[in-house]
Amino acid sequence: MSDAIQHECGIALLRLKKPLEFYKEKYGTAFYGVQKMYLLMEKQHNRGQDGAGLASIKLDVNPGERYISRIRSNDPQPIKDIFAQINDRISRELEEHPEYQNNVALQKQNIPYLGEVFLGHVRYGTFGKNSIESVHPFLRQNNWMHRNLIVAGNFNMTNVKELFQNLIDLGQHPKQMADTVTVMEKIGHFLDDEVTELYKQCKLEGFSKQEASPIIGERLNVQRILERASRNFDGGYAMAGLFGHGDSFVLRDPAGIRPAYFYEDDEIVVVASERPVIQTVFNVPFEKVQELTPGSAIIIKKNGNVSIQEVRTPLIKKACSFERIYFSRGSDAEIYRERKELGKLIFPSVLKAIDNDTDNTVFSFIPNTAETSFYGMSEAAQDFLNQRKAKMIIEQKDTLTEDTLKELLSVKIRTEKIAIKDAKLRTFITEDSSRDDLVAHVYDVTYGVVKPTDNLVIIDDSIVRGTTLKQSIIKMMDRLHPKKIVVVSSAPQIRYPDCYGIDMAKLEGLVAFRAALDLLKERNLYHIVEEVYQKSKAQEDFSDADVVNYVKEIYAPFTDQEISDKIAEMLTPEDTKAEVKIIYQTVEDLHIACPKNLGDWYFTGDYPTDGGNRVVNRAFMNFYEGKDARAY
Repeated sequence: MSDAIQHECGIALLRLKKPLEFYKEKYGTAFYGVQKMYLLMEKQHNRGQDGAGLASIKLDVNPGERYISRIRSNDPQPIKDIFAQINDRISRELEEHPEYQNNVALQKQNIPYLGEVFLGHVRYGTFGKNSIESVHPFLRQNNWMHRNLIVAGNFNMTNVKELFQNLIDLGQHPKQMADTVTVMEKIGHFLDDEVTELYKQCKLEGFSKQEASPIIGERLNVQRILERASRNFDGGYAMAGLFGHGDSFVLRDPAGIRPAYFYEDDEIVVVASERPVIQTVFNVPFEKVQELTPGSAIIIKKNGNVSIQEVRTPLIKKACSFERIYFSRGSDAEIYRERKELGKLIFPSVLKAIDNDTDNTVFSFIPNTAETSFYGMSEAAQDFLNQRKAKMIIEQKDTLTEDTLKELLSVKIRTEKIAIKDAKLRTFITEDSSRDDLVAHVYDVTYGVVKPTDNLVIIDDSIVRGTTLKQSIIKMMDRLHPKKIVVVSSAPQIRYPDCYGIDMAKLEGLVAFRAALDLLKERNLYHIVEEVYQKSKAQEDFSDADVVNYVKEIYAPFTDQEISDKIAEMLTPEDTKAEVKIIYQTVEDLHIACPKNLGDWYFTGDYPTDGGNRVVNRAFMNFYEGKDARAY
């Protein structure tokens, strides 16, 4: 994607179901779990590069022995950093204590990070909070084993203020108004509540305090804790947690906005944000990895029992389509097909833009994630060319010679790698004028393959702000002197802020919104902006369920093509010689290409939870009032 936007995060939960000696005997190491966690996190590096963390729990340890280990890093290469530290610690322990070498019991007793339950997290920092304190997993400590809580997740709550107030109403004194803190404290509160009730039952049954402790762990109703804690959650989430005695869970939001997949066999249970990660790390086929049902939690008890429990009543499934367009790795079999389909479906619009002249057109892509859509677009172009050839052969069948047939068949679709991203270049200077010059050189171009009579078609995943397009890509493409530059977005126009984990919080940052404002001014319709503001302001104190997204009225007077044409005009630098056209995917074709991920609120304004309408309401009021603030 040419416009860098923040990702949501990635999670990995691993539970070893056998004693550590089993893994030592079968795989040659008791550190099997640590090794697999490294792979699970590294294979999700695409989801988060601002921080990483790992927590582990040892089961059935003696009092006085450490059973929880946690390590976090916000180093420039955080995954590498935490596992280098873990490896150094393990190596040092084994070197200093040769007696541990082949004794798994001593290794487990004395070496940190060696356990049966693991939780890993890779993170993108939202709104600049990249301190080590913001890195997951979070830990809520207690001297009672089962009151220890470790939480990490891929989530964003739209109603943090309400959740914060809930905690105050419960008598707590939260240290921070952040969704991670409020979520952990909500779960922690109901965990404490459950433990207290179970202790009272054990006491009535005649158990001593010491005898009650393991019984409480056995009887702990994780589904009930999560149901009570999540009752007021509004947002997108795949939330993972470990309890100190060994229970663990992953909970998915009721609209299925954020992804979660799992696999279980007789040796392990694993949950991750992406399916191919599990396939690759454990060498299992596509059909063996299951998607966690929206509104449900996968709950793994200390005794190894695994169950899928409904925690929240599922809503209409609105899984994030950006996962398919951009965020998730394209190595997933379904995602790969879907991205190719996005390229195929947009080709008729491309054909119209180049007046059907494929002979004088070079097709390319913005590296790297648009490459798969490019293959789909190229295949559609080849199909078009093959149909043209077949028609010409049939029409000329009586006069066709071997030479003319060879000439006809030799015509090919021209595909080239035009844009090359300079991965080493960093826009490290904050002064605007200096940054602009650096942004202009983020991409290099391939010279000598485009003629002045050619159209240049270049496909991108999406066009969010358009900054890189204007300051770099179109300028660079124009240096090749094509007749026309056609920039293709495999995603529809992004018109509304996201509030479920992607860092698109401000309306004025979206080029489609700015284009609509320009059109309103040009056509003397700018009074609509004032009207939308007054309607939004009137809803400020409404409950979320009653808020209407009136921002849709900003776009209502215009066709999609009119907004696309205005975007092209806005993003074309003044000295550009080539004609520039911008084409966007339609929402209808997006749904055809990605039928399982129908979450399209950033394109349509149809938010999957009530909190979304409040967020877009606030984002518009911030814009109108000139407030440089986030809407959530």
